[in-house]
Amino acid sequence: MAKKQSNPKNDAPKAQPVEEIRIGAIKAAIWRNDGENGDRQPQVRFNVTLQRIYRTEDGQWHSTASFGRDDLLVLMKVADAAHTRVLQLIGEQREQQRFHERQEQPAV
Repeated sequence: MAKKQSNPKNDAPKAQPVEEIRIGAIKAAIWRNDGENGDRQPQVRFNVTLQRIYRTEDGQWHSTASFGRDDLLVLMKVADAAHTRVLQLIGEQREQQRFHERQEQPAV
């Protein structure tokens, strides 16, 4: 019997979105990306992916980044809700950063 070789790429846990927003078949996934700004300071960015989910005749679920005419208004509403939530997440992140900066300052 052949042994299954371990692939470190496949063993890593799959990244999950911070949040998902869904209206009907249209879904937005909000992804957190940790990085640095130009001054090498930690910085968090959020990206959004949009998709339409559908079920085929055999009952399997699939998704696509292609949208029909009737999807566009719902797509706009989902994108607007995702934009609002990203702004909230950025505000929360900045507040946490300010809190940690205050904690690190020496008491006078």
